[in-house]
Amino acid sequence: MVDYVISKYNYWIYIVLMMIGFYAMMGKRNLMKKLIGMNIFQTAIILFFISIGVKKGGTLPVFMEGATRAVDYVNPLPHVLMLTAIVVLVSTTGVALAVLLMIYRRYKTLEENEILRSIR
Repeated sequence: MVDYVISKYNYWIYIVLMMIGFYAMMGKRNLMKKLIGMNIFQTAIILFFISIGVKKGGTLPVFMEGATRAVDYVNPLPHVLMLTAIVVLVSTTGVALAVLLMIYRRYKTLEENEILRSIR
């Protein structure tokens, strides 16, 4: 059992990264820290899906002599989907930074408590 857990150390790293990002999104009051937490969370998910697509002993998904079974090929779909996820990550970060800049210009702070207090 211990050997199995140790052999899957990369998944434990992804779980730790997800929890760090989740904590930053839920536990912090500063909006910039929440954004950084969201980026850490998204990056952990991308790394997780990329590692799912890896297969030991697998070959490229191009027909090759000697590798005629589907089991012999690496599935490219998770990698392709994660390219799209990276574009979404960069886009949401850019939009969020623009919104944070507008919030800072209006309220002169990025602290949730102070923004909510000034709105009331």
